[in-house]
Amino acid sequence: MTIRSKAPSSARERAVRTAVALCAAMLLTGGCMSQDDDRNAPLPRMAKDTALKWAKDHTAHLARVAGVDLLPDTARTVFEDCVGAHDEVADDGRYSLLYYVYSPAPATEHTRIVRTLRDELRKSGYEVTGYREFKSAYESSVLRARNKKNQYSVEAETVGSGKKKPQRFSFSVSTPCLLPPGAEQQQF
Repeated sequence: MTIRSKAPSSARERAVRTAVALCAAMLLTGGCMSQDDDRNAPLPRMAKDTALKWAKDHTAHLARVAGVDLLPDTARTVFEDCVGAHDEVADDGRYSLLYYVYSPAPATEHTRIVRTLRDELRKSGYEVTGYREFKSAYESSVLRARNKKNQYSVEAETVGSGKKKPQRFSFSVSTPCLLPPGAEQQQF
């Protein structure tokens, strides 16, 4: 996996852990397979720069809905090759995207944020797949949702313990497996 950032190793380690967790969840739910049972069904097509623009716009929209600011210098982008249900990796350029960015919103606001986002995402066709309100550093806020039509995912959660660094709020989005326009889809 390649993470292109100049973040200190601790931030890079957090990015890798987040990416691994999201990709594992995508694999377990078939996030890198076509949207039906036919593993050779046509994949959705999108250029990487278009996918990244969507991710940035969507996280900014979610922050606006929640009434919080974002910290652009914390943004991280991870493009990965798609891995199929039987560990197959195609050579046709298919990829998935994970993008996340932090907000300085204080922990006292995190429950309000996940409540607001839960309601907004449900209205927008997302199914809430995980939800917890903030109680403490050990039981922090979490919201996970997946769009039922296109399998795009959103996670919004408290990050950090608050001991050495302040707790922040993370907005992340991920795509299902996408194929660049013009690429011929490899068959399995």
